[in-house]
Amino acid sequence: MSVATMDAPVTQTPPLEVLDPYTGEVIARLAQNSVDDVDAIMTRARLGSSLSRGLSRFERHRILDRAARILDGRAEEAATLIVREAGKTITQARKEVRRAVTTISLSAETARAYDGEVIPFDAYEGSANRRGWFTREPLGVILAITPYNDALNLVAHKLGPAIAGGNAVILKPSQFTPLTARFLVEVLLEAGLPDEIITTVHGDRHVAQALVGVRDIRMVSFTGGFATGEAIARTAGLKKLAMELGGNAPVLVFADADIPAAVDACVSGAFWAAGQNCVGAQRILIERSVYDEFRDRFAARTSTLRAGDPRDPATEVGPMISEAAAIRAERVVDDAVRSGARVLAGHRREGSVYWPTAVENVSLSCELWSEEAFAPVVILAPFDSEAEAVAEANSIDYALHAGAFTSDLSRALRVAEALDAGGVMINDSSDYRIDSMPFGGSKYGSMGREGVRFAYEEMTQPKVTCLTT
Repeated sequence: MSVATMDAPVTQTPPLEVLDPYTGEVIARLAQNSVDDVDAIMTRARLGSSLSRGLSRFERHRILDRAARILDGRAEEAATLIVREAGKTITQARKEVRRAVTTISLSAETARAYDGEVIPFDAYEGSANRRGWFTREPLGVILAITPYNDALNLVAHKLGPAIAGGNAVILKPSQFTPLTARFLVEVLLEAGLPDEIITTVHGDRHVAQALVGVRDIRMVSFTGGFATGEAIARTAGLKKLAMELGGNAPVLVFADADIPAAVDACVSGAFWAAGQNCVGAQRILIERSVYDEFRDRFAARTSTLRAGDPRDPATEVGPMISEAAAIRAERVVDDAVRSGARVLAGHRREGSVYWPTAVENVSLSCELWSEEAFAPVVILAPFDSEAEAVAEANSIDYALHAGAFTSDLSRALRVAEALDAGGVMINDSSDYRIDSMPFGGSKYGSMGREGVRFAYEEMTQPKVTCLTT
C-alpha cells in the first residue's frame, strides 16, 4: 500500500520540514494541505464513512487485532521513529509503543464486545407486548487532532475506538510529529483497513479550523491546549466535542507516607517525557513536618538525572519538542525566581534540552503555579493541614489527575473524594494511567473521556429497535 493513498489531496503549498528536536536536523519534508483542499478531503471522508459503517464488527475486530500484531512486530522501528521525531528517550519510546499495541488490542476487543443492550419494554405498563434493544451505531466522520507528546499512543487512542465503532477519521496530527502518526496509519492499512477510512491531513491551524466548521463532521476529538480548544468550541457548531486540554497536577504527600517511595514516584511523574506530560506532577504539596526530608531527597535525586541525547539508553530526560519550548520553560522559571522562588535543582538549558528543575517558595501569582508548565519543572511547597492541602490542590481552574501519598486508608479515601480531578492516584504519582481506564478532566474544559471503551461510547450513539408482537 503506497503512503500516498492515506493522504488527503494536496494543493500546491510549501512543504513542512520535520525536525529532530535534539539535533535540529531536517528528517522529512511533507506536502501541506490548505483550506482549498477541504472539499476534496470531505469527499474522501464521506466515502470512508460509508465503507467503515459497512464493515461487520468482526471485520473491524480482525483488522484492529492484525494491526496490533503488526505494530508489535515493528515495535523497534516505531520506537526509533518516536525518538527521532519527538525526542523521547529510547526507553520511554519503547514503553509508548507497548502501550499503543495495548490500545489497538483493546480497540479490537471493543469492536465486538460492546454492541448495546436488551431494553425491558414489558417491564412498564402498556408495553407488555413489546420487545427491543439498542445498538451502538457510528457517528460518521470524526476529526481527530492529536498532539506531539505521545505521538503514537494518543493517535491510537483516537483511531482505534473510532474504527471499532464503524467511523471514518480525518486525522490531523501535530506538525511536530506527523511521521509517527503516518506510521500507525500505514500499519492499519497493512492490516487490511480500507484506505479511505482514514484521511491524513497536514497543515496549519487555518486548515484545522476550516475542517472543524464542516457540518458533515459529527465529532471533533482534540488533545491539546486551552486556547486551541476554545477556538474549536467557538467554530464547531452542532457536533460532539471531546477534548483533553491539559492539567497542572497536584500531588499531596502526608507525613505518614513512605517518603523514599514517594520521592521516587514523584521524580518519575514530574520528569517523564521531559515533563511534556499532561498528567505529570507539577505541584508537590508536602506536610510541613516531613517537608525538609522530602525536599532534600527530591532535589538530590533530581540532580542525578541524566539529560541529553535521547538515543543513549543511559539518558533519562531527553530534549523538549523544540528549542522554543525549552526557552519558554527557562523563562517561566526565571520569572518565578524574580518573584522570590528558590531553585533546588536544574534550571540549565542547552538548546532544546532543559535539565529537570525543582523549585520552592513559588508565589501563587506566578505563571508557574497557575498554568500548565508542560516542561521538566516541578514546584515543592509545604502544608499544615489536610484541608489546606486539598484547597491548594483544587485552586486551579482545570484538572486531569492528582496524587496522594499516605498510609492512612481513611485519609486516602477522604482525600480522593475531596480532590476535584478526573483521576486520583493513591500512593503513586499523578501520571499513572492504563489505557483501558476512563481518562479526562474535571472543572473547566472537561469534555468527554478517553480510554478505549469510553472513547468508543463517545464515538458512537445508541439506536433503539422496538418490536410490537
